[in-house]
Amino acid sequence: MTDRRRFLSALGLPALAAASGIPFRPSLLSARALDLVPTLRSHTGSPREVAMDEDFWGEVAQAFTVDRTLVNLNNGGVSPAPSFVQEAMKRHLDFSNELPAYTMWQIQEPRREGVRRRMAREWGVDPEEVAFTRNASESLQTCQFGMDLEPGDEVLTTTQDYPRMINTFKQRERREGIVLRQIRIPTPAEDAAEVVRLFEEAITPRTRVILACHMINLTGQILPIRELVTMARRRDIPVIVDGAHALAHFDFTLAELDCDYYSTSLHKWLFAPIGTGLLYVRRDKIADLWPLMAAAETQDADIRKFEEVGTHPAANTLAVGEALTFHQALQAARKEARLVYLRNYWAERLLEHDRVSLNTSLKPGMACGIANVHVDGIATNELQGHLWRTHKIYTTPINHDEFNGLRISPSVYTTLEELDRFVEAVEDVLRNGVPA
Repeated sequence: MTDRRRFLSALGLPALAAASGIPFRPSLLSARALDLVPTLRSHTGSPREVAMDEDFWGEVAQAFTVDRTLVNLNNGGVSPAPSFVQEAMKRHLDFSNELPAYTMWQIQEPRREGVRRRMAREWGVDPEEVAFTRNASESLQTCQFGMDLEPGDEVLTTTQDYPRMINTFKQRERREGIVLRQIRIPTPAEDAAEVVRLFEEAITPRTRVILACHMINLTGQILPIRELVTMARRRDIPVIVDGAHALAHFDFTLAELDCDYYSTSLHKWLFAPIGTGLLYVRRDKIADLWPLMAAAETQDADIRKFEEVGTHPAANTLAVGEALTFHQALQAARKEARLVYLRNYWAERLLEHDRVSLNTSLKPGMACGIANVHVDGIATNELQGHLWRTHKIYTTPINHDEFNGLRISPSVYTTLEELDRFVEAVEDVLRNGVPA
């Protein structure tokens, strides 16, 4: 403890804490957290080399408190947070409960601005274009409900978009008389130009907005968002981008996408606390987008109007800063390379069997860490149930009108041994079927 106190003192943390009125409790800070980030940052090698370095990823895995009696291959739904992200949130929550009306509103709420600036800097946009929400659905519905539409106006999306977002537009259909149009795209889609063409061909004189996934949750398919935005902008049609699975999953910036609206959950691939999301709105679009909950007229052009949800915890958002620090230590390119490596590790082995196919492309840039696997002759739900009951391997069954299969989404803490167990369990089913 003496060494740790000396280390923290050298950083000036006690003085910082005293100046802000925050009690300084070194015992609540994880020594592991202090050691891990510098270790990860000091590691050298190309992203491809690091992706195959099991010692490096073994260090990464130590940051998580996952139960190793289970194999979690559904990190796409919601991810566990590293232990020091959890500790930070608990620390902020403890402080907020000392005198919430003061500690939370007067001290913690202003500190969200530092996290806002860091998130904007990481993804190449203006801090005044970044709002914190509770999840991607809230961010997306802010855009979907916030745009003025008239009866007969059309909104365009695919048949593979997230059901809640499809239902959001269907509710506007029932209530306001707008028209939802959906197109089919190939599964997997390996021609970016074809995807853009399918959207463009579906545009009519009444099309007012396009909703598009950056990464489709069903298969992990990555859509050509920049090209789609460019096409739609020529026609003066805004594109709402559903980035729930994309941000912090693979290496890109919002600046390079050049989109007007982007929504994501931070509790997926950024490993932030559960119940954290982000909404990006280009600065010149903020004033014309209504917030989900009412805000004062004086806030019309303020990105913070999208954060007007009543009393809410500050701790969740403040701990996003710890998650961002972890992401930066991993480095986006190395993280992407590792997730692709893990996907190929299990997928290429299963594809050696004639009855196995993928609803996800393995071509570079078409997907990343998520893939959807189909086993011919085995019902998807039966396979999912067997893997969980017998092997304690948690996967996601996808039963869509156009395809079905198991969605597999390992994470940075997933071990090769766990993927070996998954592959061997599926191979046993291929040989012997699902036990009655």
